[in-house]
Amino acid sequence: MPDHPVPERAPDRFADLGRIVVVLPTYDEAENLDWLVGRLRAAVPEADVLVVDDGSPDGTGELADRLAAVDDGVRVLHRQSKEGLGAAYLAGFRIALEAGYDVVAEMDADGSHQPEQLPALLAALRTADLVIGSRWVPGGRVVNWPLRRKVLSVGGNAYTRILLGIPVRDATAGFRVFRRSTLEQIDLTDVRSHGYVFQTDLTVRTLRAGLRVVEVPIEFVERSRGASKMTPRIAADSLLRITRWGLSERIARLRGRRAKHSADAVR
Repeated sequence: MPDHPVPERAPDRFADLGRIVVVLPTYDEAENLDWLVGRLRAAVPEADVLVVDDGSPDGTGELADRLAAVDDGVRVLHRQSKEGLGAAYLAGFRIALEAGYDVVAEMDADGSHQPEQLPALLAALRTADLVIGSRWVPGGRVVNWPLRRKVLSVGGNAYTRILLGIPVRDATAGFRVFRRSTLEQIDLTDVRSHGYVFQTDLTVRTLRAGLRVVEVPIEFVERSRGASKMTPRIAADSLLRITRWGLSERIARLRGRRAKHSADAVR
């Protein structure tokens, strides 16, 4: 049984946005899941929760099933193995779209993203297509991070912003809210980035589609329970992928300009 009470349906503050679901990818988050889902359901009772568990050996999936058994606002998608954060989100997004949700939110299951800040992101979605909970815009902050990790995140996001030519200051952030129409327009079937670079990929796709991206400041709190999945190797791999991606894009644009110049010269 869950430790938190199942919330009663409150007056829907976001009825104009339609049906809302929060996708929570999990792998070995048994220490956090009940606590986090309880906070989430209390903060935004209007939103349903979809737990996407990648075969956690610590019993996270079974705990999610127990939460779903007593709260019809919670659903569970069981996956057989750990295939990466992006793959888990894509699976959750597909289920959400098939179920007819109008708004799809995503957040980490380790407590670093605070459910109490979700209403601010949902409110901002009224004038946006994608809202990102940002650590690196004015008003945003991180708690319990060592200086080297702050430097790595700020520097990595600045590098991404310059290389890809995008105005977003926290393109790697994982606390965000999409309109259904946004996910449909950026064509999830074509997404191949399944690791942490997945967040940057979807940000760029949204901007390239001419859609509006808004950043809302959040307080990001480093997890206090369980082990972090982020390692220096994962961070380095993400930057390497972004570098390859950015350089490929620039080369393609340069070739396009040359081809256009040649065609204009012939005319």
